[in-house]
Amino acid sequence: MSRQPSSAIRAGEKKADGAEEDDYMSMTISEPQGKETFTQRKLRKQRMAEARAKVPSKAERAAEDAARREAALSSSILDPSNKGYQMMAKLGFKTGDALGKRASTGNGMATKPETAATAYNCIQPHREPLSLVIKEDRGGIGLDNEKKRKFRDEAGEAAKRTKAEEVEYRDRMRLEREERRTEAHVHAAQKITEGLDSSAEEQIDTTNTAGDPDLGAKLDTGVAASRTRSNIKRTAKINVLYRGLVREREQNEQLLLTRHALETSSPSSFFPNPKLPTYDDSILDHEDEQALGLGQNNLAPVEQEPDEDDLELDEFNALDPHERLEKLVMYLREEHRYCFWCKYQYETEEMDGCPGVTEEEHD
Repeated sequence: MSRQPSSAIRAGEKKADGAEEDDYMSMTISEPQGKETFTQRKLRKQRMAEARAKVPSKAERAAEDAARREAALSSSILDPSNKGYQMMAKLGFKTGDALGKRASTGNGMATKPETAATAYNCIQPHREPLSLVIKEDRGGIGLDNEKKRKFRDEAGEAAKRTKAEEVEYRDRMRLEREERRTEAHVHAAQKITEGLDSSAEEQIDTTNTAGDPDLGAKLDTGVAASRTRSNIKRTAKINVLYRGLVREREQNEQLLLTRHALETSSPSSFFPNPKLPTYDDSILDHEDEQALGLGQNNLAPVEQEPDEDDLELDEFNALDPHERLEKLVMYLREEHRYCFWCKYQYETEEMDGCPGVTEEEHD
């Protein structure tokens, strides 16, 4: 009869008792530790020798020192393995106790540190050692506070300057907007003044012509022809209130005439009236040819004054837009009984119904 090993017997007993079987799927099979070869041992010793022989650089030493210093400062001194703590413990110190003299109430009885600090504004005894602050620069002790104070002052001044610039910008934009609006009012008042003056002059000319009984004879002799021809007034004789507007309009008209003359002029002396050789439309009349630019250029020349300094106009333009507008408004009221803000020409000089002279009175 063969004898079974004791281990097999114990395994059989466990299975019989219903114990859990081993989980062979979750077993970790360790790699067999092979014997180190001669080449591997040689490389390992070579790397270790290189690491011991390597001299760290200055930056690396500084980084290591900083790391050790930070680790030492971050750890608490109240450590049982610390020699200072062991000496204090021998003298009766316990963890959580405070060092220093407690404040008293005056009768010799000691009070709690919190109560004494509140009642007598005393400094509470320290329960932790003072933390160390490493000074890495060569500045004085109060230099950091001075720098912080200067930085706060500069930051405050910068904030005030920014706020002042914002307020100044808003004020400047508001003034520019008001100035543009006033300039637009001045331009409109100049156009109205020019129109009313032109209407008044036409009425005077019509009255003079109707009251002249010998107009027919004068037309035959050519005297009236010189009177009724195109009356080009010199800009120096125009009212200074809207003289600048007339000059600007004349310059724009002259530019348009020059551009039109350049566009309709002949490209060369060989072709005075250029057009397509086979183009011949007998249906077009003289007006259509002028509209299409096929006829000769019959535009009348515009009389221009030589460029000269107009001191009166320069002085008027140098005024503030509000002053120019005020002069125009008063001229319209006094000469034509016209209110610029009401946009109405009254029949009487009293101008009954007009609220006033300024724009605020018409709001």
